[in-house]
Amino acid sequence: MRFKLEDLDVFWPYDAVYPEQYDYMLELKHALDARGGCLLEMPTGTGKTVSLLSLITSYQYAHPECGKLIYCTRTVPEMTKAVEELKRVISHRNELLGLDASSAPFLGVCLSARRNMCVHPNVMEASDREQVDSLCRKKIAPWVRQRKGRP
Repeated sequence: MRFKLEDLDVFWPYDAVYPEQYDYMLELKHALDARGGCLLEMPTGTGKTVSLLSLITSYQYAHPECGKLIYCTRTVPEMTKAVEELKRVISHRNELLGLDASSAPFLGVCLSARRNMCVHPNVMEASDREQVDSLCRKKIAPWVRQRKGRP
């Protein structure tokens, strides 16, 4: 689905937009137009993630000079859901515009804690965050490897 939100083409990956989602995107657009900040709140399960990602990526497409989107989550499952929605939004936009991924590249990066990212078996067995950080740092920090004579 593609619709106008004032003067902006919004690429929406679902068949319908709820009034609350439309209002959410409208307020967010007004904040972006004013180059200001905003604090928006919606109840759980109302489509905040897709509303925000659809509006901001559409805004970025129309205004490439507006910069990067930094989207933070509290948990890894929330991050995973956001990345899945981002893929869906960008894929839908490319489909509507007749573009393939190579002609319309989009970079999304996920960052997480060492506890979630380190794959070394000894580190994975650690039980608390500080221990994971310490063990991981010992495995990857260049100054630690240099002291042991390793590249």
